[in-house]
This record gives sequence, structure tokens and C-alpha cells, in this order.
Amino acid sequence: MKFTVAIDGPAAAGKGTISRAVAEEFGFAYLDSGLLYRATGVKALEDGRGVIDPANAEGLAANLLQTDLDRNDLRTALAGQAASKVAAMPEVRAALLEFQQNYARRDGGAVLDGRDIGTVICPEAEVKIYVTASNEIRAERRYKELVQAKPDLTVTQVLNDIRVRDDRDAARDVSPMRAADDALLLDTSKLSIGEAVLQAITAVRSCLK
Repeated sequence: MKFTVAIDGPAAAGKGTISRAVAEEFGFAYLDSGLLYRATGVKALEDGRGVIDPANAEGLAANLLQTDLDRNDLRTALAGQAASKVAAMPEVRAALLEFQQNYARRDGGAVLDGRDIGTVICPEAEVKIYVTASNEIRAERRYKELVQAKPDLTVTQVLNDIRVRDDRDAARDVSPMRAADDALLLDTSKLSIGEAVLQAITAVRSCLK
């Protein structure tokens, strides 16, 4: 069976948690597409000693290995900003497109989360969900994730970073972040994790029937 669930949305809205829960519920494979861009961005920063060269980033994207996705520094704020920068490069997006599309149509079903899964990567997905939340709620969530590793971090700094990244992701010429016209809009600002997951699972189950 080929069945694709595309889950998009901005950082810290909850799409990763929801995606993993949906995949587990139905026994689908799960791909966090953001890790592809985070790994590419971090490697490009390392190679360029803090400066990302588009030509180098394209080559890195085309040759990513599983070990690159297993790095323990891909969830940092630095990796997130690097991911947003390389994701705005058409050459990088093209290099990662085929990998994601093949993953989406694998046998047994697949859940992919990202920012352009339902609009560009898998416009034919059987289920599309756009997960969002207010900027302030997302900043609080991301702050709690990062503060242990960076005690001097403030919520205001995280909020500013989120706004910059959202603006960059939404304004880029290639594959801007937006909800697909036929996507279910899931605002998690006032939902518990359980409530948000239940809504997503219900949408998938309805489509499977």
C-alpha cells in the first residue's frame, strides 16, 4: 500500500511530535525532512568556516549519508538557522527532492513533515495537515528545548529567531512555506499534545476508510 501523509508547518508548532505519533499509530515510515536541511546546513557551515557557499551546499545535499542525519547537533538553534538558509537555495532543494518523493511513495505508507511537503514534495499526498501555533507559544516551547544546553538564552531571543526564520521560509522564491489549499489546518496553540495528535489521527483514519 502506498499512502502519504504530508505534515507541514513552522518551527515548534508540534508537527514533529504529531508526525511521529501518526506514523506509530498506523505503522507508517517517518521522515523528518528538516533533518536533511539541518544536516546540509551544518556541514556547509563547517566546510565554509561559518559561511555557507551555495555550490558546496548543493554537493553536500546530493551526497548526504545516514550518519549525517544521526549527528547530535542538528537540533540546535544554529542548525535551524543554517537549515533555513540552505533551504532557500534552489539547488539544494532540487538535490533533496527525489529522495523525499521516493520515500513518500514507499510501500507500507509514509509520514513526512517539513515546510513544503504538501505543496511541492507530495502534492498528491492522501492526507495533508498544516500545523501551526502562535509565535509566543512556539517561542516558549523552543526555549524549553534549548535552555538546558544554553542557560543564558532568553525567550525573547528565541522569539526573534523564530520570526526571522518564519519570514525567510515564507518569503523564499522556491517552495515557500505555506499551507496547501486542501490541507487540514491544525492550530496547537491551545491544544494538548494528546488533543492535537487525536485530530491528526482522526483525519488519517477517515481517509483510509
